[in-house]
Amino acid sequence: MENSTVSFYFNLTMFMNIGHYHYPAFVFCLLLYSFIVSANLTMIIIILREKTLHEPLYIFIAFLSVNALYGSTGFFPRFLMDLLSDTHFISRPACFIQIYVIYTYVFYELTILSIMAYDRYVAVCHPLHYHRKMNSKTVYILTFFAWVCPTCYLTVCIIMVVRLPLCGNNIQKVYCASWNIVKLSCVTNALYLIVISLATTILASFFCGLILYTHLRIVIACWKSSEVRGKVLQSCIPHVISFLIYLFTSLSDAALSRQNLKKINPFVVIIVSLEFVIIPPVVNPLVYGLKLPELRKHIFKILCLKPQTKKISCTLPESTLIM
Repeated sequence: MENSTVSFYFNLTMFMNIGHYHYPAFVFCLLLYSFIVSANLTMIIIILREKTLHEPLYIFIAFLSVNALYGSTGFFPRFLMDLLSDTHFISRPACFIQIYVIYTYVFYELTILSIMAYDRYVAVCHPLHYHRKMNSKTVYILTFFAWVCPTCYLTVCIIMVVRLPLCGNNIQKVYCASWNIVKLSCVTNALYLIVISLATTILASFFCGLILYTHLRIVIACWKSSEVRGKVLQSCIPHVISFLIYLFTSLSDAALSRQNLKKINPFVVIIVSLEFVIIPPVVNPLVYGLKLPELRKHIFKILCLKPQTKKISCTLPESTLIM
């Protein structure tokens, strides 16, 4: 405790000196951020405007887009400023706000994917009871669960990190991350930090297990019914892709945070650490917008790429066939 230091700023040390290339890098990242905003806003507007899309599945997809805008806005503006700056100091309040936004974004993504998996499980495995089980009340409860519970949990975690005495101010990343600040702590045996890490691991494992279980049940149900097997399995691809991307990018960043970054190529460190705040917001609107027929039809209609076609009636409700 005696060697603890109080600094109003943190220094983000992983920004490399790329000379004149920082201007092309800035333009590229600005275009990337613009695409994320425009693509996800398009998804949200389409789902809000079209009454035929006011179904639980599309509502949850809109939540994914809202979360993508939330997480990207918490990262890109500051990152774009740092690309054009020679110094990379960030104030303590701004740093902890960025930590809060990015980590809530990560947990929101997981909880939304979990309730989407449950929605698809009910639609495929219990199609006759879908509208009874996934009514407005259920959607409200799941929405509350997806947004409020991670908020409360992470608020407690961030408060604990804020109270840590620090013996340094250098963060080995291009954005603020809680584990990097924990490594600056003068407290070597912080029991509550161990509890936080354990609780986070248990929660993440529970949600991932829930998603894997529901998709396994969906595959088993489809395999028993040859009538809808092809269509359901094909439409399940967007959810599988979104979950695998989330799982890969999150685990990569978590594993990277526990490594000795001085022994790893800085360029590799930056790329791996940015995956989970860039890839899902870019890929999700593309996967859902191009793969789900109803969304694709309205997107093409807005872009004037394809005339509106008449709906084809099916023997089963659309909600039971579209994953």
